[in-house]
Amino acid sequence: MYTLYYSPGSASMAVHLALLELGVTHRLEKLDLAGGAQHAPEYRRLNPRGQVPTLVIDGKAYFESAALLLLLAERHPEASLAPPIGSSQRPTYYQWMAFLTNSMGPMYRLWFMPQDLGPEELSPSVRAAIRQKIEEGWSILDAHLGANGPYMLGADVSVVDLLAIMYMRWSRNMPKPATTWPALNRFAALMRGRPSWKKLYAIEELAEWAE
Repeated sequence: MYTLYYSPGSASMAVHLALLELGVTHRLEKLDLAGGAQHAPEYRRLNPRGQVPTLVIDGKAYFESAALLLLLAERHPEASLAPPIGSSQRPTYYQWMAFLTNSMGPMYRLWFMPQDLGPEELSPSVRAAIRQKIEEGWSILDAHLGANGPYMLGADVSVVDLLAIMYMRWSRNMPKPATTWPALNRFAALMRGRPSWKKLYAIEELAEWAE
């Protein structure tokens, strides 16, 4: 049994999508991040970082979106959301999971939460540098999809795609959204057409960037 602690449209989105793609039984616990629910002592015992997502599996809590995606794909190999161990696609799978987590994730964190660096507002030059890094990342991903798509690992959907589409959605109100790039735009259309995406939008009551 899975229990996902989530907040609509947040970093829990990719894990929620994975649970829906897998079709496994799960329970949702919605956290009011604006109200500070993530800092409550009982939640901090589950996730010491005070963030979402947290996924409770058989009574034990785990966190970090990419790690949870890797774990879910491994626990449910029948769903083929990750290439088999030993396959030629496995190194590519690891590469893009790490790229999205290490190159895109931290830049988005700073873009949306500049207080992590101390000041409430970043200087224009620092903000421009963060934006440039995010856009460089999209250029790399667009080139990969253009040559190897339509999905990140080729013909089949994987948890890499679930992580990528989450980050793409976060760009929707940025000066240059991810859908500006042609291959990424095609990829977004495919992902937003999936039943899991539509179901998540209904459950999380999201509206922006639906299709």
